[in-house]
Amino acid sequence: MIKVQKRDGRIVEYDREKIIKAICKANAEVEFSEQAGEDMIHAILDHVESHSEDVMNVENIQDMIESGLVNNNKYTLSKKYIIYRYQRALLRKANTTDESILKLIKNENKELAEENSNKNTILASTQRDYIAGEVSRDLTKRMLLPERISLAHEQGSIHFHDADYFVQPIFNCCLINIGDMLDNGTVMNEKMIESPKSFQVACTVMTQIIAAVASNQYGGQSVDIRHLGKYLRKSSNKFHKQIKEEFGDSVSEEMIEKIASIRLRDELKSGVQTIQYQINTLMTTNGQAPFVTLFLCLDDQDEYIEENALIVEEVLRQRLEGIKNESGVYVTPAFPKLIYVLDENNCLKGGRYDFITKLAVQCSSKRMYPDYISAKKMREYYEGNVFSCMGCRSFLSPWKDENGNYKFEGRFNQGVVSLNLPQIGIIASGDEKTFWNLLEERLSLCFEALMYRHKSLEGTVSDVSPIHWQYGAIARLKKGETIDRLLHGGYSTISLGYIGLYETTRLMKGVSHTTAEGESFALRIMNYMRETVDRWKEETGLGFGLYGTPAESLCYRFAKIDRERFGSIPDVTDKGYYTNSYHVDVREHIDAFTKFNFESQFQKISSGGAISYVEVPNMRHNLEAMEDIVKFIYDNIQYAEFNTKSDYCQVCGYDGEIIINDNMEWECPQCRNKDKNRMNVTRRTCGYLGENFWNTGKTKEIKSRVLHL
Repeated sequence: MIKVQKRDGRIVEYDREKIIKAICKANAEVEFSEQAGEDMIHAILDHVESHSEDVMNVENIQDMIESGLVNNNKYTLSKKYIIYRYQRALLRKANTTDESILKLIKNENKELAEENSNKNTILASTQRDYIAGEVSRDLTKRMLLPERISLAHEQGSIHFHDADYFVQPIFNCCLINIGDMLDNGTVMNEKMIESPKSFQVACTVMTQIIAAVASNQYGGQSVDIRHLGKYLRKSSNKFHKQIKEEFGDSVSEEMIEKIASIRLRDELKSGVQTIQYQINTLMTTNGQAPFVTLFLCLDDQDEYIEENALIVEEVLRQRLEGIKNESGVYVTPAFPKLIYVLDENNCLKGGRYDFITKLAVQCSSKRMYPDYISAKKMREYYEGNVFSCMGCRSFLSPWKDENGNYKFEGRFNQGVVSLNLPQIGIIASGDEKTFWNLLEERLSLCFEALMYRHKSLEGTVSDVSPIHWQYGAIARLKKGETIDRLLHGGYSTISLGYIGLYETTRLMKGVSHTTAEGESFALRIMNYMRETVDRWKEETGLGFGLYGTPAESLCYRFAKIDRERFGSIPDVTDKGYYTNSYHVDVREHIDAFTKFNFESQFQKISSGGAISYVEVPNMRHNLEAMEDIVKFIYDNIQYAEFNTKSDYCQVCGYDGEIIINDNMEWECPQCRNKDKNRMNVTRRTCGYLGENFWNTGKTKEIKSRVLHL
């Protein structure tokens, strides 16, 4: 007698009549010519039963029925049966939101606890955000999206990002127009904040703006600190004036300059310390520190470049020192993310700011940040412009205002939908015609899902987030005015993400995409996706872009779904994770220069955002080698970062790499401490650093990483 394993793990008797009833219900919803006759239904079930094991998984039985219908050319009926299955699944899950929330409160919801390595789900504030998020996911799945999109998401064909925020009219990430807000004032909590008169106050106001902005959106925010230069000069002028008033003619100009310089240094240090402390201690309404990025750019055209050089140097010095943990030991903070721009004046070729780049390299060797943007390569890709990404890697497209001037700050991303490339490769099973047809079908589904994101924002009035829409972070719209004009014409972007280019190439060609054959195929995929989003952009007037998804939890989710559906496939689903975007497989032995050179070609195609990394050992005593890589970055790749280890064991004081043992446990190699609450571990996981540990798949990926230097 055949047994069936239900979704909750229970083993029950196989009931042929239940399956017949389900197919008949689907039958009733299609035309007569599309229906399956009684003989066909019994033939399909005979086939299922003849291939059964002693215990069959209920999902496998239903997969076989779908295949049987398709093989009998009952495509419409098959789709109806799929939808019927999905609707039944929703009914079964009617109370899963309740269960999920209750498990979260009891700290028993492992999936949510490991979803974001910068969110601690034990905290009440974080739990509050997650509870709201679970309700939003449920409403999004059942009511706000059509069944075909919800089903595609559930089956791992696509990923509808941030469904936990979709019920609200909020967006993904942005470049805060901090210059406008500081220079022209802003309003927070209905209180006027005037333009600061000093550097210290400007730093404080900036961090308060960041917290307010982060609390009214999801995703990251980036700030260009060049706007602080003028306020450091204001402080300098203020100190000179004060000293002259205090001492009159009794001190020389040389002494005035010396005293003013000392006071300015103190204010510079205090202001930067304010930024670091505030960002690491503020808690937004999302239950986490703001996902903020500081853009460190030394632009020769900037009239305040000397002041900004001092600010950048101080930011790097304080990051190199680190921030104290609860035990009073300096550790690596996850935020703010730092991006350091390499240009002719600081690319280690004799420029006047090379000394700051050397400090940046020293900082990267210990604290992983800063990451590096090549101004040379960015100008090639973005019409001569150099600007920050939004969050960890999302880039805007060039856009000009009515006066023909490029504008980047004060713009944003509407949202992301990502494509599971390996699943297409699994289904195609080496057949290119099937692959390209299915890719086109899945891209059309992504387009539809992205348009739902866009439509959900249309009609939003500026009052929903005054800090964004009325008081300068994005715009200065009137009360009651809609944000619609900021959604069109390419002002804001909307992103098609992708994951697993390596696995897809392996499935279709049997080789890595670093081989000549694999590289050719991978580039065809990338160019096809880029051409598709460019066509969408032209047809709709919306700012579509191709985006290398920062897959922290998604690399595990897609792989887990595909393993359950298609079984263990060598070098694909057996690993427990998929490779991020276009990246080289983390297990592949390749040197840093070759890796960056290879991946740079994909960055150019992935214009909506991408980042590449190399894994390096402790380089604190070999900074020259890191400097050589930084020089290479400037000439060869737009956006790159170093992954190293910066951990601390609170039990024995070990300062080095906390390892992942064979049981997938984090363990101190010195005292064998395995208590996560008594260690500080920081790893790069999705462009940002994470410090609250990771899901099983991402942990496996981290353990599998090989060194590139």
